[in-house]
Amino acid sequence: MALASPAPQLDVTRLSGSLGAEIHGISLAQAGPADADLIRSLLMEHQVLFFPSQRLTPDEHIAFGRLFGKLESHPNLSLGGERPEFFELRANSGAGAIADEWHSDLTCQERPSLLAILHMVKCPSVGGDTMWANAYKAYDELSPAMKDFCEGLSALHDAHPHGNVEQMAIHPVVRIHPVTKKKSLFVNEHFTRRIVELSHQESEAVLSFLVRWIQSPRFTVRYHWTPGTIAMWDNRCTQHHVLNDFEGERVIQRVTVMGDRPEAARPPRWEPYIKYFSAASHRDRQLKKFLDRQAEKS
Repeated sequence: MALASPAPQLDVTRLSGSLGAEIHGISLAQAGPADADLIRSLLMEHQVLFFPSQRLTPDEHIAFGRLFGKLESHPNLSLGGERPEFFELRANSGAGAIADEWHSDLTCQERPSLLAILHMVKCPSVGGDTMWANAYKAYDELSPAMKDFCEGLSALHDAHPHGNVEQMAIHPVVRIHPVTKKKSLFVNEHFTRRIVELSHQESEAVLSFLVRWIQSPRFTVRYHWTPGTIAMWDNRCTQHHVLNDFEGERVIQRVTVMGDRPEAARPPRWEPYIKYFSAASHRDRQLKKFLDRQAEKS
């Protein structure tokens, strides 16, 4: 009987006090289920992992991604190709597909992304870094009163930045990670539109504070890319942002593991707030449309 291969001896280097680790000592092109289990445990600890000098082919990239779950195509990017679950984005000197706004991937969907696996195919020598924020830590460092308040709230997310305002979902402002059971803030400046239980004016104030708070430098890690690096991150407890400060070409390839429904730290404690018969009613229109649509389904 053949003996199982020994677990690889990985070199793990933390990159900041909040999150992120660089991993050496493994070939992702040859990774199997046991390797995926080890990587998954490191991801739960560090939230975002970087594997330099990998240079995966598209088929190897897809095979590695499938070790972590079902891969899905991007719902708002028509990229074509024979592999819909695999896509490539190119940007040149500030023009093109650049995710230069803080976000968690696809929170406009009922089941947002679990994790993403990105291959930096080509990058400028200077600029074009990516930052990630630790949404656990952002929650943990709120005051007890603010934590208690946020746990009773939900938020409307939409795909307006992608030209699809009809794609909407409501998620808890504070979610529980299904594996670690830790609480994290789950609102972001790119997709989150409205705190459901607050008036439009109140929502603007609270949401503006929360999205700025998550971006505090002490919650973040900044990574300088080299070609061939693979990054993977847990979308349920992080946000990320590309620095649009580069000249030259930046090419990434990516697969996305989908299918997780956010679990609320606590059910909403108040009804949705809509004051729909005043001059300001237009500010409630989108939330009302979503709630009416949900009522028709039930």
